[in-house]
Amino acid sequence: MEAILLPIVSSINTYLSNYILIVLLIGIGLFYSIRTKFVQVRCFGEGMKKVFGNIKFSGGKQHGGISSFQALATAVAAQVGTGNIVGACGAILVGGPGAIFWMWIIAFLGMATIYAEAVLAQETKIVGEDGNVLGGPVYYIKRAYNNKFGSFLAGFFAIAITLALGFMGAMVQSNSIASNMNGAFGVPTWVVGIILAVVSAFIFLGGIQRIASVAEKIVPFMAVLYIALGLIVLVVKIADVPQAIGMIFKYAFQPQAIIGGAFGFAIAKAITQGAKRGLFSNEAGMGSTPHAHAVAKVEKPHDQGVVAMIGVFIDTFIVLTMTALVTITCLYAGDNPVITAAAGPAEGVTNANMMQIAMSEVYGGTLGPIFVAICLLFFAFTTIISWNFFGKQNVIYLFGKNANSKKIATIVYSVLAIVFIFLGTVSSNDLVWELTDMFNNLMVIPNVIALAALSGIVVAAVKKGTEKKQ
Repeated sequence: MEAILLPIVSSINTYLSNYILIVLLIGIGLFYSIRTKFVQVRCFGEGMKKVFGNIKFSGGKQHGGISSFQALATAVAAQVGTGNIVGACGAILVGGPGAIFWMWIIAFLGMATIYAEAVLAQETKIVGEDGNVLGGPVYYIKRAYNNKFGSFLAGFFAIAITLALGFMGAMVQSNSIASNMNGAFGVPTWVVGIILAVVSAFIFLGGIQRIASVAEKIVPFMAVLYIALGLIVLVVKIADVPQAIGMIFKYAFQPQAIIGGAFGFAIAKAITQGAKRGLFSNEAGMGSTPHAHAVAKVEKPHDQGVVAMIGVFIDTFIVLTMTALVTITCLYAGDNPVITAAAGPAEGVTNANMMQIAMSEVYGGTLGPIFVAICLLFFAFTTIISWNFFGKQNVIYLFGKNANSKKIATIVYSVLAIVFIFLGTVSSNDLVWELTDMFNNLMVIPNVIALAALSGIVVAAVKKGTEKKQ
């Protein structure tokens, strides 16, 4: 089955990533950057103050929603996952170090996009019969197109995100956890799968309050731990860091020098990898994190919009960049690079173990893989629980017409999600990634169509949010 399915899905992804995804992501990012007069620059300081100015690691009990920081933590938990380690390494391995430059471009534009997503999620959220807040792209898609076309787009998005994040995405995360735990500790992947399934089930049953509570405590810890470990590597290898940084910029425009092929082919590969893995990492434009931002209790939509921008900044410009610098410094730069333009990667180097090999350059062959496995465990697990919540919101939209059907639908969804988490630990790495990429790409299409139609609401939110400061 895998031999038949993998080439089909890969072909679909090639078309989506090389054409549709790049046009949509760059297009909508540029559109909102211009329409909001580069809100990601003008309001960056405001966003940082809202996130770090009065930071608390306990949002307390929130009735009918969660705190702004809890929403950010839930969103960052979804963003900071396998994509920041395995995804970034895959982009570098296939597209060369220059792919990271294109990830930065996508992220910069994506900060404006995710501002729009958060604002629209706040503007269109509803309160269910049980008092819980429901929000996300399906609701602003219906606002944009209040007709059969809108219903089709919303339904298409809801199905795509349920498959992409709730099922396939969970497989990617659990697959990466299991493979790294197996490599670091020798634990059988199926054992890891059972443990993940049991712990996930406990958290899933607690709803958004429990998910937010877990995220707000784990996310800051895991980010600080990962950055600290990476900084130590960069300090030890400081002599090679300038060369690594130079490679990112050099190979962004001369990728053929390291990945081979003609210039046109190589530059397309570098940009495509940057766009595809950038989307998987920061999720701006994909329509996933608005589900968390919709539930935040804030005075005005602009407040959560600027907070959402900081999520992309943390994800890409801090965490993912740390992965890139460590990997390129240890494997590409220096006198004896593990990966060269002439010979390519050494035998056994894959996207799944690149960071472990890089860390081993400083921490040794035992501690290096262990450190990466622990960090990836935190990253990927919090992504699983956040993505499960996002998928559940859309299952409720599709099947929760009344209290009874909502209960049945969410139970069935949760059980299936747990099964997929286990299956991910014993599945092929390549097939799992390709399936997730395909559904991620499909999610972008209806989300961007709605974002393009609702720019007036977003521009009004920017003006209202910044008028007192000018």
